[in-house]
Amino acid sequence: MTNDPTSEPNLEELTYSATRTGTRSILPDNMISVEEARARILEVFDVLPGVETPLDETQGLVLAQNVVAGVTIPPLPNTGMDGYAVRADDTAGAAYDRPRTLRVIGYLAAGAVFDGEVRAGEAVRIMTGAPLPPGTDAVVPFEETDEYDSSTSDSKYTQGQWQQTPRDEVRIDVEAKPGANVRQAGEDIAAGEMVLRAGTVIGPAQIGVLASIGLDCVRVHRRPVVAVLSTGDELLRPGQPLTPGKIYDANAFSLAAQVRAFGGVPRILDVALDTIEALTARIHEGLADADLLVTSAGVSRGDFDVVKTVLAAEGRVGFWTVRMKPGKPLAFGTFHAPQNRRVPHLGLPGNPVSAMMTFELFGRAAIFKMLGRLVHDAEAWRRPTVRATALDAIRNTDGRRFYARCHASQDATGRWSVRLTGPQGSGVLTSMSLANAYAICPEDRDVIAPGEECEVMLVDRESPPRQPLPADAPDRA
Repeated sequence: MTNDPTSEPNLEELTYSATRTGTRSILPDNMISVEEARARILEVFDVLPGVETPLDETQGLVLAQNVVAGVTIPPLPNTGMDGYAVRADDTAGAAYDRPRTLRVIGYLAAGAVFDGEVRAGEAVRIMTGAPLPPGTDAVVPFEETDEYDSSTSDSKYTQGQWQQTPRDEVRIDVEAKPGANVRQAGEDIAAGEMVLRAGTVIGPAQIGVLASIGLDCVRVHRRPVVAVLSTGDELLRPGQPLTPGKIYDANAFSLAAQVRAFGGVPRILDVALDTIEALTARIHEGLADADLLVTSAGVSRGDFDVVKTVLAAEGRVGFWTVRMKPGKPLAFGTFHAPQNRRVPHLGLPGNPVSAMMTFELFGRAAIFKMLGRLVHDAEAWRRPTVRATALDAIRNTDGRRFYARCHASQDATGRWSVRLTGPQGSGVLTSMSLANAYAICPEDRDVIAPGEECEVMLVDRESPPRQPLPADAPDRA
């Protein structure tokens, strides 16, 4: 687990072992499934500790404690309508053609209490949220009285006080039943009641409940800090002048955005050059306070040995090939960190689409586990899926599970269809920016033909639709 120095990832025969001199074992030829890779990764993570957090910062976090109410909500019977608090018996038989008339003995605003008791034949003008005066058991809304018959109001609210202008009577046009328009004491929450259990994901409604019982902070599992590191001599930070042979580092920023979207706190490190000293320094910087270190590039067979050498020298890292496209090469393991910690490391491919796709499938689940979102639902990290009709051919060329970037939409009958967002190469990052879903072509399918159904993972429902490609556009999937 992340804070257990004795914990080790399940790397088995795929462990890449090396010393600082660069010796290494032979990488396996067999590939593992997406499910197996994710299961091995999740074994290493644990739920992060609970911390007291201000209520307005808890959106999307998970309660680390049971919450018991110390107050009753509502504390007293109160009105759910502006109207007149009455004794229901006094309105018996009231109708528009035979109204009842009651004597008005006071006005009551929300936040105040009525001094006295309402007796037979009496009523109190009352505003929404005000406690019911003693002796009353129903509220007649203004709309069912003669409140609006006059062209001028007979009461005003200024400087925090009701100005009681003369109104001796009110006409009641409709019979009120006991309890009409009354919110009973404790109908929402009773003092001593458990209102939210540990493991609850906090959303707007939960925040409202916590505020209603007077809590301004609550204990939640903290957000994981994820250090994001791009490697490569060719990389420049956006904003720097572009020079021959260089490219801008997109991976750090797209991965950091995913971290934030999944509920973590990203920390982008400076680019690490392809030297042992530079990469080692960046890794140490990332391990200082991170719960997860994410790197991109340097995990495939053709990458610089320096990356693998440093990763193996600084921790225990395995290199896998996963049966998925894009994103076949993957590294995973743990690093020794300050305070006797072990920090998991997820090494992603360097191609930008591959990096994002692998983090979607593996990093999202890891963050959800650290947040505590998998405690009561081990599948909570999953995206919603639908069956959709393919409008383009989705070609699978090499027996891996293919995640095709596409735009999904529904017609008037609710039927789903998907269209590819253009060329599907692992370096075509615009194919991700235009996608709101991934169409999944299984390992044993060569092609999903137009008109056939496929499974589709919905990702971002707000993405704009892709403009259709010309009919003669080349197929570059």
